Formats: sequence, C-alpha cells, structure tokens
Amino acid sequence: MKQKREDVRNVAIIAHVDHGKTTLVDELLKQSGVFREGQNVAERVMDSNDIERERGITILSKNTAVMYKNTKINIVDTPGHADFGGEVERVLKMVNGVILVVDAFEGPMPQTKFVLRKALELKLPVIVCINKIDRPEARPDEVVDEVLELFLELDADDAQLDCPFVYASAKSGIASMDSAESGASMEPLFETIINYIPAPEGDPEAGTQVLVSTIDYNEYVGRIGIGKVDNGIIKVNQEVVICNHHAPDKQVKVKVSKLYEFDGLNKVEVKEAGIGSIVAISGITDIHIGDTLCSPDAVLPIPFQKISEPTIAMQFMVNDSPLAGLEGKYVTSRHIRDRLFRELNTDVSLRVEETDTTECFKVSGRGELHLSVLIETMRREGYEFAVSKAEVLYRTDESGKRTEPMELAYIDVPNEFSGAVIEKLGQRKGELRNMGSISGGTYTRLEFSIPARGLIGYRGEFLTDTKGNGIMNTIFDGYAPYKGDIQYRRQGSLIAFEAGEAITYGLFNAQERGTLFIGPGEKVYAGMVVGQTGRSEDIEVNVCKKKQLTNTRSSGADDALRLVPPRILSMEQALDFIDTDELLEITPTHLRIRKKILDPTLRKRAAMRK
Repeated sequence: MKQKREDVRNVAIIAHVDHGKTTLVDELLKQSGVFREGQNVAERVMDSNDIERERGITILSKNTAVMYKNTKINIVDTPGHADFGGEVERVLKMVNGVILVVDAFEGPMPQTKFVLRKALELKLPVIVCINKIDRPEARPDEVVDEVLELFLELDADDAQLDCPFVYASAKSGIASMDSAESGASMEPLFETIINYIPAPEGDPEAGTQVLVSTIDYNEYVGRIGIGKVDNGIIKVNQEVVICNHHAPDKQVKVKVSKLYEFDGLNKVEVKEAGIGSIVAISGITDIHIGDTLCSPDAVLPIPFQKISEPTIAMQFMVNDSPLAGLEGKYVTSRHIRDRLFRELNTDVSLRVEETDTTECFKVSGRGELHLSVLIETMRREGYEFAVSKAEVLYRTDESGKRTEPMELAYIDVPNEFSGAVIEKLGQRKGELRNMGSISGGTYTRLEFSIPARGLIGYRGEFLTDTKGNGIMNTIFDGYAPYKGDIQYRRQGSLIAFEAGEAITYGLFNAQERGTLFIGPGEKVYAGMVVGQTGRSEDIEVNVCKKKQLTNTRSSGADDALRLVPPRILSMEQALDFIDTDELLEITPTHLRIRKKILDPTLRKRAAMRK
C-alpha cells in the first residue's frame, strides 16, 4: 500500500551557470537556523573544493537538508555547466520537484532549457524562482513571459504550466510572491516548497529499494552511495542485493555497515531510514551510480537513464622532457594511472583507457572544462605529467559514414562585434541558425550549430574579438556527418634552439620574431615552445644567447635593452594554444609547451613524411 510521507520534501535546485543556485542554498541554510547566531560562514558554503571556490562554479552536486516548521527539506545543489550535465540528470531521480532559478536580467539561457527539459521529461513539478530582482537592470515581468514561452516550447502539460513564481534576491536573503514587493525573508519560498512540491510516496511494507544517484568518496571509508529510499525501510546490518537496470546479470549480496542522513552540512549516523529519506550508505566497495539496493527476497532494479557518453579525449602521459621529475611529487606512470582510476570513483562522465604503451592513458570527458578541472586538481596534488591537444571522439553510423559531435552555441555580443564572430565561426564550420537583437537592441544573440572540434581553442579568440564583452554558451547537440577539415592555428611557434636559461639579450633578439611566453631567468630546453610567431611556420630562436664582451664592449651597454612583457598563458589558454604536434608539460609550479619530438632533425623528418 503506497503512503505519502508528509514530513519530508526532496527538491533539486537547477539553473544556468551563474544564476545564483549556490547563493540561494546559502540563504535557505542560514534562515532555517542551520548556523548558530554570529557563526562565521563562508559565502557559497556548498562549493567546498578550492577550484569551485576560485572559479565560482559548482562542479559536483551536493546534498544538504534544512528543517522548516517540522518538515525536513532535502536540497540538492546541482552544477550549471554543460560539461557537468551528467550530474544534473542523475540527481533529478532523487527528488520530487525542482526549483528553477532564472536571472531577472539574463532570462532563460541554453542550460536553463537543458535542465528544465530533463525535469519536465521526468514529470517533476517546477517552482520558478526569478533571482537577482535587485539588479539595476532587472526585468522580472518580461523574464516571466520568456520562461512561460520556454515551458510551451518544451511541451509542458497544464499542471506544469500552472507553476508558482517566486521573486527573490538570494544575496539579500529575501523573497516574495509579487514582483513589485521586496519581501522580508525567504519564508515565501519555504512555504511554496511545502505547499507545491509533493511529499515522497512509497510502500513502507514492501521490500527495500534504494536507487544510488550519486557517489561520494572518502579516504577513510571508501565509496559512499547516496540515493533515495523508494520503498521499504533500510537498516544498519541489513543484507541487501545490488542489482542494475542496465546489467540484468549483476546481483551481489552485501551488508549495510553504516547509514547516514543529511542534516545541514553534516552527515548524521542513523539506525534506519524510511521512504522518501535521502541516505548515504558506506561500507560497500563495489557500489556504482545507477545500482539499486534491494531486499534479497524482492530483487527489482529501478530504471535509470544511461549516463551521457564523453565527446572529447586527451592523452595523459609521463613527462619525458629534459626537466622531468624536478618539480613534481608524483611522476611515474603508476602514480598517474592510480590517480586517474581513482577519479573514476566519483566522476561518472569520465573514461580512462590504457593505450599500447604503459606511459600513456587516453582520458575522455564531456568537454574542455571537464578535463581542465581534472588537470588542475592533479597539478595541485603534486602530479607532474604531459597532455596532448584535445581531440573529439568520432563515431561511425549504420551506413559506415564518419560522424562527429555537434554543439549548439548561443552567443550574446555587442552589435559591433557580431560580424567578426560570424566570420570566425564560419571558418570553423559553424552554421548560423538564428540571429536576433536583445537588451533593447544594443546586443545581438547569435545561434550556431558547430562541430565540437570547431570550438576547441576558440574561447580565447572570442574574448579578444569581443573585447571581453561577449557571452558564449554551448550545449551538446548529438552527432552529425563529418563536416570537413578545419585549420586551427594559423601562426607557428617560436622554438628554443638549445637548453639553458633565458637571457635578456637572447630574448630581445627573439621578440622581433613574435610574442614571447617566457621572461628572463626561465629554464628552457631544445624543442620547447617559447612564443608564437606571426608566420605560419615554426621558427627556431636562441633565447640563451649571451652578448660577447670584448675590450671595446663594456658590460653596462646592455642596460638599454627593453623587453616587451611576456604573454603568460593560463592552463585553458595553453590547452587551447597547443597544436597536434605539441604537448603541454604540467608540473605543480610550471606550464611548459613543447614539441612532441624535441630533436629538430627528427622533427623535420616527421613533418616531411606527413
């Protein structure tokens, strides 16, 4: 007999990047009394790892719980970036409704559409929260119309169209049901959650069923499965069977050794949990996303959508440059292998494959951001390795034709830059689908369909072309027939001619040939890329060259040499810059670009063979 459990609500917060999901969760935590008076709380408390805090993005979905008038509200904060879309799809299986956060100025964006489509397909009720209503240029009433248009476009049913709208400023901690009023606290949002999100239901008398939607990992207890109790009761020391909807043969008997529920930001140990509770289970080594934990006498896996496949791959390899092993703590292939396979514990959209050599691994992910976050994390942990240029993963369709991943790119640029963007994306096989004006006619919104490889290395150029005023959002759009070759980089590299230390005199002579990436005093080696030339072919330069001193040349005559400041590349810029015959050497303290073949003679031979 199915029953509702009225003292629990499970809700996910979904939105486009930067529309204020994590800040909203902060306020709900504060106003429900999770923190004591005067406690010093970090901003965006849910973004717990360093990279999330620095970049201001959410990478992993997080669980928390607040109490409001005797009802426990389980809240899941999800990522907004398309590269982490796999996280969002799974989390929606745990909840009974969603809060869709939309910026009061920007309105619905591509990722808003993506996450909303997923929620509507699962028939989840939606509360729309128009956030940032205190922005000077906010236009809440127009945004409400745009959101309703989006609902219609996604074929929402009448019940879903009849959703409540809450107007909020997460930063100020206020919400109201009317766009003209400012409100005093988050109470209207709490009330709407209680009244509009249905209570979880299930059969408490039936066999246990818990679907694992997220995996956490902890050095001490290993893998932790997080999911919602759909039916029955789960208890500590209970025997359960792990089964999976996509792998009918999988049936493993295990014992639940520890059970936790969420309370504020902490996990609290419990003895048992009933229907609708979101629980974390530790002590089961072989637990994966999509597994169902069932009673041994009623083994029924819960259906679960397959995780989206990766579209882009990179080679991770042992660093073999002349400066290898000087700066990193973990440098061997075994270290790199263990670390990559450990990442698979928590990141389900990642694939790691061994290649025909033990020194190199093929790592595939959802996009450049996905892989660059992994590289940055490893680098901070003290790993030293090299990576190749990102390449897209092709497929062959039924008729034997080669297909490639496509992306939809939505671009908002000031009107005067739209010509440059259309021209650049046209060269990269982009196809203009739509063009219209927004923000009172000062900005143009362009919609492109473009191969994923056409976007590799474009973001840096895009920011330069639009003087930093353009916004670009992309979203995966299936596979399509191969669109033909694209020429990525038109400029060649400046390559160091010998090993040593860069010296002002050598750099001064080299800077006439192009833009330098290094300053004086940096260690270089033959075959290392030290800059970019204006020409299409590579040029070798000697940056270690000293001025010969004679009786007539005094040592002080050097002081007048003026160096142009070098262009220091960030990790993303370096990954964008490298060409197919180059590698990026990554150590905890340096990023160096190098040719795959360091010896100039062998390099020329390889180029001639091509």
